[in-house]
Amino acid sequence: MNVGWTQVALAGVWGGLVAVERKAFLQAMFSRPLVAATAMGLLLNDVPSGLFVGMLLELFHLGTANLGASLPDNDTLSATGTSAAAATMAAATGAGSTPALWSLAVLLFVGLGYVGQLVDRALERYPARLAKKALASAEKGQLTRAMQQNLWGMWPHFALFGSITAACALVGFFLGPLLERMPLPLLRGLAWAFPAMASVAASLAARGSHARRAPVYACLGAATVIVAVVLLALRERL
Repeated sequence: MNVGWTQVALAGVWGGLVAVERKAFLQAMFSRPLVAATAMGLLLNDVPSGLFVGMLLELFHLGTANLGASLPDNDTLSATGTSAAAATMAAATGAGSTPALWSLAVLLFVGLGYVGQLVDRALERYPARLAKKALASAEKGQLTRAMQQNLWGMWPHFALFGSITAACALVGFFLGPLLERMPLPLLRGLAWAFPAMASVAASLAARGSHARRAPVYACLGAATVIVAVVLLALRERL
């Protein structure tokens, strides 16, 4: 098995950059799951994996936001880690992206959102302390020093989240050969699981929208996906 270290490095850099963008710099929505995962797929030469994984996780995490001291699951890490693993799994198999592969990546790495939440909490004090020092430096007219202190406050996010994302990409290379050894019925089950998970994610997004008829929209979306899956399954048997 050949590990693409360039892909691992690119995954780590992008994972670190969007972690910083999410928390401390720019905040132009590049860290949203759909954008972050699709860009990851583009960097790793697997846009379909990034796009479909990002779409599912965007729906799953839609409506989450930082409210005061409340920190939601880190949807950015969930997206970058899962899409990186999916892309490298596809590269390791050489068979390209498939719904079965996306399902497996989501099932294995979606918990990264909770991991990211724990890391966010652990890092809260360090940038806050540096922000106070930067403010004090700015009040003294030391603007260059204040800027440097603010930049140093971003480095832990870049380093930790980038390292976690790179590790996910590396794990994907090791999981690729195992995916090829799975029995065909299991792979088919994983393939059909992806639209089912997308249906659940869409239902959660509709419910989180607080629209007047959100439950109706959620049920209609779930029913549409179920009907489509059944029709495709029947078509394969004919």
